[in-house]
Amino acid sequence: MSHKKIIDKILGWLVTIIMGILVINVLWQVASRFILGVPSSFTDELAGYLLIWVGLLGAAYATGQKQHLAIDLFSAKLSDKGKKLQTLFINIIIAVFALVVLVIGGGNLVFITFYLGQISSALQIHVGYVYLVLPLSGLFIIYYSIVDVVVTTRN
Repeated sequence: MSHKKIIDKILGWLVTIIMGILVINVLWQVASRFILGVPSSFTDELAGYLLIWVGLLGAAYATGQKQHLAIDLFSAKLSDKGKKLQTLFINIIIAVFALVVLVIGGGNLVFITFYLGQISSALQIHVGYVYLVLPLSGLFIIYYSIVDVVVTTRN
């Protein structure tokens, strides 16, 4: 099994598990509020944090599966060599964006929130743990972009 397939499986399962926890959390939130009449104090905050994690890791997974948003109106008119160059250019842009915004910017955000000791109000956890998904998803996106560049250049 290739490295990409292993990472695909791990990331796919991780997104699935987080989504399952999110669904259970929201169901508990609704049940505690409307059935028990005693709203749970942590579920709203946890749902927001889980949504951040599932959204960013899901975006990284979609990048690896080539299921991200693409407008192929321009590429349909290119030659095979033009399509290859366009794919290389797009992957380089994606990797640079992920590096600068997600890995470096997200890493700085994680560092700052840990350094300042920012704690979430309901869950009482360091907010840096929530933001840790930014550099993590950025690394996944960079990995997938590099894999796509390697595959494109081999063909």
